[in-house]
Amino acid sequence: MIVRTRFAPSPTGYMHIGGMRTALFNWLWARHNGGRFILRIDDTDRERNVDEALAPILHAFRWLGLDWDEGPEIGGPHAPYFQSKRNDFYRAALNQLLRDGLAYRDFDPPEVTQADREAAEREKRPFLNIRRSLDLSDSLRQQYLDEGRPYVVRFLVDRSAKVSIEDHIRGHVEWDCGLIADPVICRGDGSPLYNFATVVDDAHFEITHVVRAEEHLTNTSVQAQLFDALGYPRPEFAHIPFVAAPGTKEKLSKREKKLEKYRQSPQFKKLFDIADSILPQLGLKSSESLNPVMVEFYEVVGFLPDAVLNALARLGWSLDDKTEHMSLAFLTDHFTLDRVVKGPAGLDPDKLLAFQEHWMSRLTTSEKADRCLPFLTKARLVREPIDAATVRLVMHLVEAVGERLKLFSDILRYEEYFVEDDALQYDESAFDKRLRKPAEAADLLREFRDQLAAATPFDAATLEETMHDWVALRGIEIGQIIHALRVATTGKAVGPGMFDCLTLLGRDRCLSRIDRALERL
Repeated sequence: MIVRTRFAPSPTGYMHIGGMRTALFNWLWARHNGGRFILRIDDTDRERNVDEALAPILHAFRWLGLDWDEGPEIGGPHAPYFQSKRNDFYRAALNQLLRDGLAYRDFDPPEVTQADREAAEREKRPFLNIRRSLDLSDSLRQQYLDEGRPYVVRFLVDRSAKVSIEDHIRGHVEWDCGLIADPVICRGDGSPLYNFATVVDDAHFEITHVVRAEEHLTNTSVQAQLFDALGYPRPEFAHIPFVAAPGTKEKLSKREKKLEKYRQSPQFKKLFDIADSILPQLGLKSSESLNPVMVEFYEVVGFLPDAVLNALARLGWSLDDKTEHMSLAFLTDHFTLDRVVKGPAGLDPDKLLAFQEHWMSRLTTSEKADRCLPFLTKARLVREPIDAATVRLVMHLVEAVGERLKLFSDILRYEEYFVEDDALQYDESAFDKRLRKPAEAADLLREFRDQLAAATPFDAATLEETMHDWVALRGIEIGQIIHALRVATTGKAVGPGMFDCLTLLGRDRCLSRIDRALERL
């Protein structure tokens, strides 16, 4: 048997991080078994611009390196891969069920069905729809159809039966069909509902394993019956735990009220803080438009795909009690469904950032610089085409910053090395503390300017030696000059090593900035 899995997103305009975890597990199971991974688009909302809404989803797959064997843009032997284009398949399956007496047209008005439901609630019994339409004569049923009377099509549940599955994660699951209402599988206009369409599609696509979030487990009772009624072989099922919000056991949500709640949580706040500090520089409206529930967020703020994949894989799955860092190739070799846990898997920003730090440490300085450059161009700190001098500057800065560069967007925190000298912004509190208040600051800075002007070569080692010799000669502490020099040249009180800062800027820019600081004084 060739393993075939699928992921079937709705074109919402964004890729949910929880949905991406489900897609990853499907992808890994297919790849681990040498099978095929299929993308199917559940685009039943005909009002939506599908191409525009689908683009971010496909981009998320590409960014993470998760290819698909059949689906949008590449087609395949089971095309079409959009539900909106598969109505002929649904119509044929529906006619088969109606012909076999396994489905029926229910002409009860919605208010009658609602009254039946409320009566069941009052009597504290399970709601089972009353099958009035089954008692209609053929002539009356035809009359209703000729009149255009509204109806829905319901699947006829065998209420004397039981239905069960052997779930890869949940084990044996069984339902009493005597407690299941006849589900609506199709509207009167012929449009299918989820439970019906997904069964038809999974059968036609020859899906062998349905790996999906646990909230779909309740749907499986109906879907299993539909597979049987249509004569389709059932796929195997694996219902994985949902992704929970940090520090909670509730499902991670993109709803605005939930996002505001997440923003206040200590665990999630650091990701929102990253967004608020970085996104405006990239011309985005901070986390109002992009937030940590979306896969796109992690790309935009500068995470590595390896880190995100590592974190997603650990949401509800583990190889053992010690292996944390796993590449996509490693995961593909070792992923099995029997190691997926049943309980909710909480998204942990601390662990995600730790994964990022690990995978970042494996990159060379050149690789880091290459990935930082797009952020600098988006923030208009660097102009295109990028020249060799700019590349050298960025590589030197990346090396000087070292482990403080945790995300590629962190490079934007060092805008002082890219702005024009007269556009340098000062940290006013640092300027007051290091330049205005010390009585000797201006004189010392003016004197050391001459040392910088004469230093040859203008490199970190020479500048460090120059400063140490000079402070010894003057009989002062190095702190009396080095802090003032940092603020004068970078506008900030902290940063990379002082002598790296000077060499990053170069002699002319250092002298120009010192002159500007002295003018301010």
